[in-house]
Amino acid sequence: MSMIRFSALSSDTAAGYREGEPDAYGLAPERRISDGDGVPCRHCLRLVGAGEPYLILAHRPFPELQPYAETGPIFLHAEACERYEGEDALPPILRHPSYILRGYGKEDRIVYGSGAVVPREEIRQYATELLERNDIAYVHVRSATNNCYQCRIDRA
Repeated sequence: MSMIRFSALSSDTAAGYREGEPDAYGLAPERRISDGDGVPCRHCLRLVGAGEPYLILAHRPFPELQPYAETGPIFLHAEACERYEGEDALPPILRHPSYILRGYGKEDRIVYGSGAVVPREEIRQYATELLERNDIAYVHVRSATNNCYQCRIDRA
């Protein structure tokens, strides 16, 4: 049995953004049409298909403001989609050669020394190693080129 689970943006949060709730900067999400390339939805963890509408917005994947609470752009299907429930299966949006994995403690702060650029095929292994540590509560998967938040990895 796997020790990890990939966690997508919550359905309540996604629905709020779709209904026009302000993003992390207090702005309404922007609506665009996908060209079918490189628009990863953070709720279903799949790419938004060509011709489909999507939202672009500033998201802060932390419960409150603090120095380590990074905010950045994310994409989201503009229409309702099913939340990713793949458990330990690598989400479809993770298709690039490598990603940044970074551990966070229970206070939602970076655990120094835990961050690494990890080859795609080693994500599950490295996340498991991080989550075996008592000082790490969860892991973020971020773009290795733009540092954009992709998803979270929790203990199963």
